[in-house]
Amino acid sequence: MDLHVHTCLSPCADLSMVPRTIVERARQTGLDAVGICDHNSAANVQAVHEAGEEAGIGVIAGMEVTTAEEIHLLALFESEKKLGQFADLVRDHLPGVNNPELFGDQIVVGKNGDPVSLEESLLIGATDFGVSRTVKEIHRLGGLAIASHVDRQTFSILSQLGFIPIELDLDGVELSHHAGPEEHYQLRSLPVVRSSDAHFPEEIGSTFTTFFVEEATVAEIRMALAAREGRKIL
Repeated sequence: MDLHVHTCLSPCADLSMVPRTIVERARQTGLDAVGICDHNSAANVQAVHEAGEEAGIGVIAGMEVTTAEEIHLLALFESEKKLGQFADLVRDHLPGVNNPELFGDQIVVGKNGDPVSLEESLLIGATDFGVSRTVKEIHRLGGLAIASHVDRQTFSILSQLGFIPIELDLDGVELSHHAGPEEHYQLRSLPVVRSSDAHFPEEIGSTFTTFFVEEATVAEIRMALAAREGRKIL
C-alpha cells in the first residue's frame, strides 16, 4: 500500500492527479491500495474510492492535516463518514482563503476527473490545532495518526519540534522515498511506514509499505502497526 497520495485538490499537486489516473497508476505499479491524503480536505476521497472499486484498487480514506506548529500528520479513517466528521472539524479551524494565482487551483472532481467545484479554503495553510489536540481528535473519531515524512527538513514533526514528544500518542511515523535507514532518525521506536507522498502520477508507488493483513482496511492496518493477531509490516 502507498498510504500517502494527493489529488488535484491539493494546490501543490499536478492537475493530472484525478481519480482514474491515480487508480490506474496504482494498478500498474502493483499496489493493492492507496491512501488519499490531500492537504486539510477530504473532498476527493469519495471520487477516488468509486474509481478504485471499478479498478480493483482499495482506497483508504484519509487527509494530511497541518497542525498549528506546521507539522503534517496523516489521518486515516475506516469510513468516509468518520473522515467527513474530521474534515468538518478541520474546515472550522482552518483560516484563510485560497489565492489560485499564488498557491494553485484546488479542484474537486468526480470519479472521471470532471471538475465539480473549486475549494476556496486555504488548504496549504495550517489549522489552529496543536499537534497534541490534532492526534486526540483523530483518535476520538477512531482514526490512525501517523507523522508524515519525518525525514524531511520542512513540515515534519522532527523539523518543527526537533523530537517526537514521549506523551504524543502517534500510531506510527512515515518515511519518504528520500529517507535513509530508519536508524538515522529519532523515531521513538514507533512503527514505520514508507509512502510516496505522490503529487504526480509517476510518483505513485515509488515508495510503499508491504503489510501482512487480511484486507486493505484501517482496522487491519492498525493491527499490523501494532503487530497484533498475526498482522505485521513486512
